[in-house]
Amino acid sequence: MLAPSRADAHNGAAAADAVRLIQVRGGLGAVPGLRLAGVHAGIKKRKSDLALIALPGPHVCAQVITTNEIKAAPLLVTSANLATDGDDIVAIVCNSGCANACTGERGIRDAQTTARHAAALLGVRPAQVVVASTGVIGVTMPMDRLAKGLDRAFKALEEGPEAANDAAEAIMTTDHVPKLAAYAWHEDGKRHVIGGIAKGSGMIAPNMATMLAFIATDAAVSRASLTEALREAADGTFNMISVDGDMSTNDAVYACAKPGPQNATPGLRAALASVCRDLAVGMVEDGEGATKTLTFHVSGARDTQQARAIARAVINSSLVKTALYGEDPNWGRIVAAAGAAGAQMDPETWSLYLGSHLWVERGAIEAMSEAEAHHVLEEQTVEARLDLGIGDATATAWGCDLTGDYVRINAHYRT
Repeated sequence: MLAPSRADAHNGAAAADAVRLIQVRGGLGAVPGLRLAGVHAGIKKRKSDLALIALPGPHVCAQVITTNEIKAAPLLVTSANLATDGDDIVAIVCNSGCANACTGERGIRDAQTTARHAAALLGVRPAQVVVASTGVIGVTMPMDRLAKGLDRAFKALEEGPEAANDAAEAIMTTDHVPKLAAYAWHEDGKRHVIGGIAKGSGMIAPNMATMLAFIATDAAVSRASLTEALREAADGTFNMISVDGDMSTNDAVYACAKPGPQNATPGLRAALASVCRDLAVGMVEDGEGATKTLTFHVSGARDTQQARAIARAVINSSLVKTALYGEDPNWGRIVAAAGAAGAQMDPETWSLYLGSHLWVERGAIEAMSEAEAHHVLEEQTVEARLDLGIGDATATAWGCDLTGDYVRINAHYRT
């Protein structure tokens, strides 16, 4: 994870200049009053596969979901629930091992039944429950096991970092490690906390992927302002990562906050962006089969849209990913991917940097030997920067290498 001192490098930069963010442990477990559980319901053979998150009272809930035209049943049911009770959400249920995607009317009924069961346990309305799933597409949910698992999860609800870690492990699929992030900040004389958990390791591409993230804060904000702040944060974090360039049917980010009439404060925006960034980078670091990560900066762009388009194109390139894996100093692949973005790059003004070293100057002059570049690429974490030389806008994207292990994992995902 990136340190708090990097918070002002991305979304929420201006806010982070005015508000000091304090990185805290525990993810969602750092949020006061929030209870969590992660249990084995039997959807997967051995590992935990069901998480229940109980919020301390009704919360407003914002969402950012996949742009895939094929959306899983839980996304459709939750969107309907948020349209009805988006200002009064009290719980989140997430299972792994079964995506409940492409399962027709049965899938919708199963997602609705999940919400009803959780609501009955908590004494609330079904529309006050967010449901999410991740796993294999085209498989129906074993509802008898899920129901019994929910009963166990309800009895196991606890506050704190350990419970948050249990919940984070329960939503994992091919992930190797749970992903948690939390920050505290002081604003207007009060201390606030925001925390999150996430899963994601493969089918990760710009504009969301097979990832899920659940975020909550004890700060108060209107739902409309929280939605706007979440979209802004996601654009600079979750939508700027790539493991393999594929997009799933189930990905979503849900952010919950205490209800209030006020807009998101600078502190909340900065802390939300930092939690999203840490969770997003954690997915790249845990990419399926990955051995290296690439942080790719674009500077000197005409505007943020151009900078982000080029950064995403580079970290999403299979040729760039395989060159990273092979430690091959083939800068032509980076430039070709940048130009293919169709973002009106000037072919004569760009310069490329590898780490702190000038690699190619003004589109033609190679300033770094192949041996020097190869030495930098031997590191596990690599940074590169493309300066477009035409403006002042910047963007950062995060990716990883593409390896034989990735092929092995996904060639036998079901078998």
